Amino acid sequence: MARHADLRALEARIGHRFGDETLIAAALTHVSAANGQKRVTYQRLEFLGDRVLGLVVSEMLYDAFPEAEEGELSRRLAALVRKESCAEVALEWSVEAHIRLGDSERATGVVKTAILGDVCESIIGAVFLDAGYLSARDVVVRAFEPKMRAPCRPLRDAKTALQEWAQSRGLSTPLYRELSRRGPDHAPEFTIAVTVQGFAPVEATGGSKRLAEQAAAGAFIAREGIDQDDRKGVA
Repeated sequence: MARHADLRALEARIGHRFGDETLIAAALTHVSAANGQKRVTYQRLEFLGDRVLGLVVSEMLYDAFPEAEEGELSRRLAALVRKESCAEVALEWSVEAHIRLGDSERATGVVKTAILGDVCESIIGAVFLDAGYLSARDVVVRAFEPKMRAPCRPLRDAKTALQEWAQSRGLSTPLYRELSRRGPDHAPEFTIAVTVQGFAPVEATGGSKRLAEQAAAGAFIAREGIDQDDRKGVA
């Protein structure tokens, strides 16, 4: 199969030229476009890439912050490998035009953050299978080291930040309640409400319960003007 110019450009942005093009093809195929053949989608590659990403980023953090305690390293790891960070990398690689989506997904007109994050991880998994750990490590370091050096978000996620804020004021732990679930199984949308004692609830949506809960916590923080950088224990 001839290598198209757009694939060469994508490989250049990723920093890896694939010997096996079927790997990058699978890494860019959403389950909605698989016609029932899940083995040709990114799902398994995403699973693998998530583990490779975690290992490489853990190694990067261990070397870059020799004085950091385990807790700080864990917070930095969580901030770097979260789905939103992976989605940012996918956008930097400009993968959105290359992702194969089914008609239902394409009809929305946008590529969801969750899908972009999944594709980033699946590409990392594909590089690992294509050329081994060192090649995958090179791809991860190029993409994630700048984010490690200059984090653009607090080290604690929104749910943790909100829980610590509530506890510091003697309030009960925030409660999250699922209000609705819509959409097909491969692309659900959850609506979650978060309630804190003495405050009106806040609702938000996301492609998973975790993302919706984080979005709700973030919306609560924004509404109440909570300073996420002024929290005990943030390195």
